[in-house]
Amino acid sequence: MKNQLEKKLLIVDDSPIIIERLLDSLKDHETVKTITTAPDYRSALQLLQEDTPHFVLLDIHLPDKSGIDLLKLIVKEYPLVKVIMFSNLLDEKYIKVCRKIGAKYFIDKSRDFEQIPGMLNNMT
Repeated sequence: MKNQLEKKLLIVDDSPIIIERLLDSLKDHETVKTITTAPDYRSALQLLQEDTPHFVLLDIHLPDKSGIDLLKLIVKEYPLVKVIMFSNLLDEKYIKVCRKIGAKYFIDKSRDFEQIPGMLNNMT
């Protein structure tokens, strides 16, 4: 039987370098045991429907549709899923919009990677 503390994470980003860096930083995370990745909105939506994760790490800029649109869908259709937005755009308007919609955190993906494991721990 699986440990109830073991959580699933979906990373949505189109950069293979960012994905690799995230996977490496989370490989030994104590509660996140399953990590899936999606390069775009459409793939993320499919993964959400097939095996809903506990957490989503979501970039704002996706190649096919905005991450903000995906955040809105997640909040509406999957209200138990906790979302961390991450972007190189730390514009205050994006931060306010994402938090108003329901993102738990908003971080700078170019410099705040080390904060992600702690954020995931805080949301369990």
